[in-house]
This record gives sequence, structure tokens and C-alpha cells, in this order.
Amino acid sequence: MAKSHTSGGMLYWLGLAFIIVLADQLTKILILGYYRLGESTYVTSFFNVVRAHNPGAAFSFLATASGWQRWLFTGIAIAAVIFILWMLRSHAGQKLFCFALACILGGAVGNLIDRLLHGYVVDFLQFHWGRRWYFPAFNVADAAITAGAIGLILDELLRVRRTR
Repeated sequence: MAKSHTSGGMLYWLGLAFIIVLADQLTKILILGYYRLGESTYVTSFFNVVRAHNPGAAFSFLATASGWQRWLFTGIAIAAVIFILWMLRSHAGQKLFCFALACILGGAVGNLIDRLLHGYVVDFLQFHWGRRWYFPAFNVADAAITAGAIGLILDELLRVRRTR
């Protein structure tokens, strides 16, 4: 069996996912320790650090539901983790694909930890235009998931291009 398909290849990607989880959780610990809910610090004219709690999904989807969404999103995250682990094991030699999956895995686990510990996800990075338009707050895990999604799209575009 080739080296890229052994557990050694998969360990590299799990290591990357672990680094993402670690960075995500450390930044969230700092936010929880130094900011009260809703408190913010303007860093630039377009970016601030804010403590926000999101009981929903991306962009606060289902955030106002009665609490059942916590378990729905927990279940989805656990299923995603299992599927990603299987995909990493099956495709450990495909660098861009596995990089993208590792980013998504790290982000999913980071936000899953929040849901299990707090019942919500801690968000703290916020971009804005003036003081009128605010992009929803997000965190390191969300950024990793987004980078992973972009990586998957790029990987697919490159794969299609190679087959032409």
C-alpha cells in the first residue's frame, strides 16, 4: 500500500485539524475571559472584536428556535466528522482535497465543542462598513470551514480541468 494511503498520511491531516481546533478554542477562551456578551472593541474602521453567542448555524440560521437546534447541529457535526474521517482515510494522498477536509474537520470540531460546552457557538470576529452595516460575527472555526469549502471547490475545478 502506498504511503499516502497509510495512517501516516492521515495523521498529517488530523494534525492540521487539531491545530485549527486548538487555535479556535484558545481564541474563544480569551474572548470569554475578557469580554462580556455584546461588548466590542473597534480595531479598524472596518473590523472589530465582539463577543457574540450563536445558538444557530451559519449567519445565525435558526438562532431563535427553542433549543432543539443545538442537538440538530450537534448531530450534523458528528455525522460530518465521521464522514470527513472516512474521506481522509480514503484519499490521504490528495493534498488539496485533504487540506480542505482537514480545515472543515477542525472547524466542525471547534464549533461542536462550543455547542456541547455552552449550548451556543462563541463568535468574535466582525467586519462592518461604518457603523451601519455589519457582517455577522464569526470565529476561527468558521473561517477554517470557509477556507475548506473554497479548497473543495478549487480542487473540483482543477480535477475537471485535468480530465479535459
